[in-house]
This record gives sequence, C-alpha cells and structure tokens, in this order.
Amino acid sequence: MFLFLVCVIFACGSEKKSSDRNMKKDLKQVVDGSKIYKRYCVSCHGMYGNMGTSGAFDLTKSALTIEEKVGVITNGRKLMTAFKSTLDEEEIKAVAEFTESLKRK
Repeated sequence: MFLFLVCVIFACGSEKKSSDRNMKKDLKQVVDGSKIYKRYCVSCHGMYGNMGTSGAFDLTKSALTIEEKVGVITNGRKLMTAFKSTLDEEEIKAVAEFTESLKRK
C-alpha cells in the first residue's frame, strides 16, 4: 500500500512538471514579432521598414544577421533606444526575425 501511494504521488508530480513545460512552450509560441514591431518600431522605421524617421536605418536594406539585430534591439544604436528593459529575450528575437520579412529581395 505504501509503495502504491509513493508511486501515485510521484506520478502526479511528474505530470505537473510536464504540463508546466508545455505551458511555457505554448507561451513562447504566442510571441508575435510583427505585433511588437508595430507597437514599438513603426514610428521610426515605418510599416515597411524604410521610413527612416529620426535617422532610423532602412530595414529593407539590412545585411545584419539575426544575432546582430538582437544586439541592436537589445542595446540600441545611435539614436535608437535600447529595448532590454522593455522587451524580454523572446520578444526581441521575435522582432529581429520579423524584420527579415521586410527585406527587399
């Protein structure tokens, strides 16, 4: 009987951890780079990335890698504000990945 109770408790505990991981995974999938871009970036970069207000770089011509873009978004550059205190790592990466869609081909 004691062994049965230990097994039940252990099984329930494992299931909770698994569901917590699944919930975190689902939250990561919800991050929408285009929505974040529209909220924080459009005023300078424009809807299509080429507006250039306040000296904003033309994102349609960007040759930066995703990692470099993450660095710029995180720490800012010249007049661009740093977003490390506004956005978390997943949001910053989502915006960087979204900006790839703005490139002219």
